[in-house]
Amino acid sequence: MATERATAILERTDPSLLKPCDSTEAQDAGEGKVMTTYLMDCRRKQKIMCQQYGVMDDMLKLLAGLESAEQFLNEPCPPKPDTEASTPWKALKAEYLEQVQEIEGLICTLVEHMDELLKKRQKLEALLVALEKKKEECKKQERAALQSKQRAEKQLSLRIDVSLQTAQDALRACDKRLLEIKTQVDKLLAQVSNWTAFRERLQDTLEVTRANMQYRLLSASPSELQLEILPRSTQQSLQPLHLSVAMTTEDHFRLKVFQGTAGLLEESVEGHVRELSAALLEVMECYISQGKMLAEIQALHSRFAIDWFPAKRLLIFLKSASTVCHLELDEGYPLSGRAKLLAVRKDGNLLNLSVLQPPVMNPTLTDWLEFLSSYPDF
Repeated sequence: MATERATAILERTDPSLLKPCDSTEAQDAGEGKVMTTYLMDCRRKQKIMCQQYGVMDDMLKLLAGLESAEQFLNEPCPPKPDTEASTPWKALKAEYLEQVQEIEGLICTLVEHMDELLKKRQKLEALLVALEKKKEECKKQERAALQSKQRAEKQLSLRIDVSLQTAQDALRACDKRLLEIKTQVDKLLAQVSNWTAFRERLQDTLEVTRANMQYRLLSASPSELQLEILPRSTQQSLQPLHLSVAMTTEDHFRLKVFQGTAGLLEESVEGHVRELSAALLEVMECYISQGKMLAEIQALHSRFAIDWFPAKRLLIFLKSASTVCHLELDEGYPLSGRAKLLAVRKDGNLLNLSVLQPPVMNPTLTDWLEFLSSYPDF
C-alpha cells in the first residue's frame, strides 16, 4: 500500500505527467505498473519459499540425527526454531510498521500538500492562460486602436487635404472673381467716363437746343426720359413734339417719336449714346423742314374731322357720317408740291371728281377742305 502511494506521489510530482503525452508514453506507463505488480508478487513467493526452505532444512537436520524411527516417536518435540531471533525481528517489524504508518501519514499529508500545490498550480496556470488571453485581447485592442487611430489620422489628413484643396479652389475662384470685378469696374469706370463726356456733350447740345427751341420734361426714370420740344426758329405755330428716349445697359439708346397731333411720322431710332445728339437734331430738322405743312395740318385739326397718315402722306376728311374724302400731299408741299383730291366716297360709292375743283389755282390743303365742306351736292 505504501508502495502504491509512493508511486501515486511520484506520478503526481512528475512534471512530465502534467504535459500531454503521446500513445508510446502511455504504453510505457502501463507496462511499468504491470512490472511492479509482478515483482511484488515474486518477492512474496520468494519469501514463502525461503520460509519453507528453512523448515525443510530443520527437518532434514532433525532426521539426520535420529538413529531409528522409534527414537523419532519417543523424542519430545523440538523447540520452535529461531525463537531468540524472532523477538528482535518482531520488534523491528513493529517498529517498521510504525514507521510505515508514520510515513504513510506523512505521505498523506504530502499528498494533500501536493493536491493543494497542484490545485494552486492549476489555478496559476488558469490565471496564466487568462492573463495570456487578456494580453492577447489587450494586444488586439491596442492593434485595433492603433489601426483606428491610423484610419482617423488618414481620414483627418484626407479631410485636411480636401479642405485645403477646397480653400485653394475657393481662393482661385475669388481671385478670378476679383479680376472679373476689377475688369467690370474698369469697364464701368470707362462707361462713367463716357457717360460724363456724353452728359457734357448733351448739356452743350441742350444749351444749343435751348437757344433754338422750347422743351418740357414729361417724366424721368433711370432708363427712360419723356419730353416735349417745340422749335423756336419756325414762324409757324407748331404743336410740341412728343419724344421718348430709353437707355439700355449696353450704352445704347432708343429714340421714339410719337405722332399724336404733331403730324410727324411715328418712328424709332436706335444707336450708341454718342449718336443721341445727332439723332435729336435729325428729328428736329425733319420736323422743322415740314413745319409749314404740319402747322397747316395741326391748325386744320381744330376745324375739321381729319386724320393724317404721314407714312402715306394721306389725309382723310370725314365730312359727314356717309361722306369720306381722301387727299394726298406731294413731297415738298407746300413749297414745291401740291394737294390733290384722290377720292370721295358717299354711302360707299365713289363720286366723279371732275366737277370737284376749288375756284382757285393750285389750291392748298386748307382750300380743298373749305371747298369740300361747303360743297352742297354731297
